[in-house]
Amino acid sequence: MRIARFSIDGNVAFGAVEGDKQDELVLDIIKGIPFADHELSGTKVPLNKVRLLPPVLPNKVVAFGRNYAEHARELSNEVPDTPFAFFKPSTSVIGPGDDIQYPPFSEELHHEAELAVVIGRMCREVPRERVKDVIFGYTCANDVTARDVQRREKQWARAKGFDSSCPLGPWVETDLTLERANDLTVQLTVNGQQRQLGRTSEMIHSIEDLVVNISEAMTLLPGDVILTGTPAGVGPLNVGDEVAVTIEGIGTLTNKVVKRG
Repeated sequence: MRIARFSIDGNVAFGAVEGDKQDELVLDIIKGIPFADHELSGTKVPLNKVRLLPPVLPNKVVAFGRNYAEHARELSNEVPDTPFAFFKPSTSVIGPGDDIQYPPFSEELHHEAELAVVIGRMCREVPRERVKDVIFGYTCANDVTARDVQRREKQWARAKGFDSSCPLGPWVETDLTLERANDLTVQLTVNGQQRQLGRTSEMIHSIEDLVVNISEAMTLLPGDVILTGTPAGVGPLNVGDEVAVTIEGIGTLTNKVVKRG
């Protein structure tokens, strides 16, 4: 099931996306919230009549860096022996169609296409064999990075945590198995030109590794998001660019870069 979060006539709701052709997609409005008991209402609205929002509002976004060997090498970084985590604040999250605002303190903004894992239940110290039970689904993400700030400041809070640096969407796909999610095509285009192309099977640390690693340290809550790293091919974004992340079996997340303010 593809579950989207959207607004219509000033109201916010969740809905199940139905249909195959983009211009014929409809939303069956969900009664309740997806993380608890819910049912489809049978009330349907065309997708093109609503505004899609970030599919979840995470309490925290846990991102893992340098999880693809070629990406680590392209930035002259060592490949870490263990998962390497950092955080993006909830205020960094935007949805499909929302603007990525070029921060005024950077002159080198980069795109990073990533598979995002959405947590479905409160959990801690998750054993490997239970990882599939705590995952709600998967969505597309762009870990937008102020690369010059990342190099200059060493600590990544401003470089990767500024407002609008975490586009998510367009919806959460709940029907992917964990095995399938560990082998999906991830690609990114800028103005229609391909920049990144890889597979999640190229990750150094699997989805299971990442969930086990971070849940050893902290409690994960429903709606929390784990970013799994980016394949090689990261590069610059400029004001006016349209950037699209497409992940096999999920969909396409598109955003435009604008000047802040």
